[in-house]
Order: sequence, then structure tokens, then C-alpha cells
Amino acid sequence: MQNTVAKEIKTKISYSKYGSVFFVSSFPKFDVGYVAKLLAQFEKEGLITRIAQGVYIKARKTSLGVVYPSAFELVKEIAKRDKAEIIPTGDTAANRLGFPTQVPMNACFLTSSSSRKLMLGKQTIALRHGSPKNFAYKGRLMAELVQALRYIGEANITETVEKRIAALFAKTPETETIEHDILLAPVWMRQIIKRNLKPEQNNSAK
Repeated sequence: MQNTVAKEIKTKISYSKYGSVFFVSSFPKFDVGYVAKLLAQFEKEGLITRIAQGVYIKARKTSLGVVYPSAFELVKEIAKRDKAEIIPTGDTAANRLGFPTQVPMNACFLTSSSSRKLMLGKQTIALRHGSPKNFAYKGRLMAELVQALRYIGEANITETVEKRIAALFAKTPETETIEHDILLAPVWMRQIIKRNLKPEQNNSAK
């Protein structure tokens, strides 16, 4: 029976795409302790890579080294498992939204779940428990934008930054959530955002 279970789990991992994330809970019909041992064994065999306790990924190994999924993709999978929400914060948020900042060496996210740290190769991914108000936005753009602008700072808002804000809102499909979400942003951000909205968006955000 155990050999059958091991074969079934190994086959599932082998046929999964690179970048897939696996947890002990990914195989709920089998004994948790046995699955944990199997995943540890498959890591030793080089089939998967452990990035945190009970968290493994199927990384692509090339002549140039190991290719991991993006931090955002990994964190999304963890959030899905934990039934939690996540929002990029700090320079991670600014970089994701295309603001002129350096590419962050590490990644930071707010989570509605518990705080933890993960290692994705040499990159550290920090998940910090955020207060409920961070997750009160109905749309994703405003939630991330507030984090990005907080990182950039009011004193550093340039014409380039404002043009990027305008571009983000010009192509967002989240037009119905702007009126609600803009009221959750700090006052100084509201003023900047409003002057970079399209006329029809601005009317709804008054």
C-alpha cells in the first residue's frame, strides 16, 4: 500500500509543471505523517526543493542554475492554501506596479494569515501579518497602489510617478471599485490619485 501511495504522489509531482508548489496538505487522502516523509525523500532525490517547513516547489534545473517561480506566484499558492489574502508591500509593491525603483533583492507581502519567512533560492520572502484595514479594498489595484505610494513617500512624488498612476488607472478594469477604495487611502494619496484619474473615474470618486 505504501509503495502505491509513494508512486501516486511521485507521479503527480513528476507530471506537474515547473513552478508547482506542494504542501503536505496537497495530498489530503493520504496520511499526513507519511506524506511528509515522502516529500522529504523526494527532496533528497532532487525531484522537489524545500523552501520552508512543509512547503516544496518543483524548480527547473538548468546549466545556469535553478529557476524558481516568482515570489508573487509562490505567495499566491500559500495564500490559497491558507485561505488568506496577500498584498505586496514596500519596494515589492512599487516594483510590481512599474514605478521607477530598483528591483528589490527580497520580497515583502502583507498577509491576513500569520507572519513567516521563506527562502526562494537566495531570495528572502517575508510575509507580515497586516491589519484588517489593509484588506478592506474591493479592488486589487488600489490596495497595491497605497502600499507602493507609502513606500515612495509623499515628498518623492514626481511627474514620472504621477504618469505611472494615470497609466495604471487608464487600463484598470476595476472602475466600479474606485469610488469605494479611494476613501480608504490616506488623504495625501487621494489628492494625487484623483488628479490622475480619467474624467469618468473622477466623477465616480468624488
